[in-house]
Amino acid sequence: MIENNWKHSINKQRDFLTHSLCGPLQIIAEKCAAIDFEREKINEVLLAGFSQIPNCTYLYLTDLNCIQLSDNISKDGLLEEHFARDRSERPYMKELVPSEGFLLSDAYISKNLTRPSITAIQVIKKDNEAVAFLGADFDLRDIPVTTKLYQDSDSWRQIKGDPSIRGLVFQQSRTESVLDKNIDQIFAILEELLTQRGMFQGVFHFSSSRATVWVMDDPFRYRILDQEALLDTDICMAYPIRPYPDDALIPRDKIQPIFKAMKALRMADDTIYLRSSSINIFNGLISLTFSCDGSHYMPYHEFLEKNVSFWGGN
Repeated sequence: MIENNWKHSINKQRDFLTHSLCGPLQIIAEKCAAIDFEREKINEVLLAGFSQIPNCTYLYLTDLNCIQLSDNISKDGLLEEHFARDRSERPYMKELVPSEGFLLSDAYISKNLTRPSITAIQVIKKDNEAVAFLGADFDLRDIPVTTKLYQDSDSWRQIKGDPSIRGLVFQQSRTESVLDKNIDQIFAILEELLTQRGMFQGVFHFSSSRATVWVMDDPFRYRILDQEALLDTDICMAYPIRPYPDDALIPRDKIQPIFKAMKALRMADDTIYLRSSSINIFNGLISLTFSCDGSHYMPYHEFLEKNVSFWGGN
């Protein structure tokens, strides 16, 4: 089953990491609390415990001011140049450690390799008083993803664009493009590609008279259809006949009404008009970007329920 959204997926992954790390780090922290904080003694304890921390990149100990009291422990042994390093400005040291003494930081970009990373912090206590921090750094590339790929939201979303464009919207006017002049022919070609020839996603740029399309025979590469291609009905012969997929969320008979509604929004007004749009038959979404640079992402059935007067505010 696909996860509901990206935040839920991340939270489940963080729960998995917390469960797998807090126990081993607590054991090492207790061993550190039983020794004097001398560099060699700390390194010895950390070296012995390093293999117990799954997928760890670096293990180290700092004082409460975040000054490192140990070397960095890595799979290749000691990295001595990190001794006495000041970690106080690193993002994970600025987060509030929970009362239980364990923190899994937010992900951040590492300083040395500039890669997405995450750090686990375990408070070390002596006589019930915090005396040091045990830190374990992880490269996100080394951490297995235990959650399934999330399902993006299918609810209507509106995203505001460039404020400078919105501020000048009433000083502009739609200029008729080649696509505008031949919109019925071009939309008929695009309908053929979507319903009969394996196209599953398309982005349509009205002003520049081009379309960017993805087809099921080669889904990892897009193809750009310029105005010459869009005006040539022979373009359909460049794509083999393919059955309309059963798992498409947009029914085949709704493709033509969708294009009809896009045309209406493009032609309805010379000031507020549709600048680009897209369709994806598998996730069922339509996107609309208007001349005011506002964008909408919405399920196809909601799009078809709205007429031109709705978008015009009448």
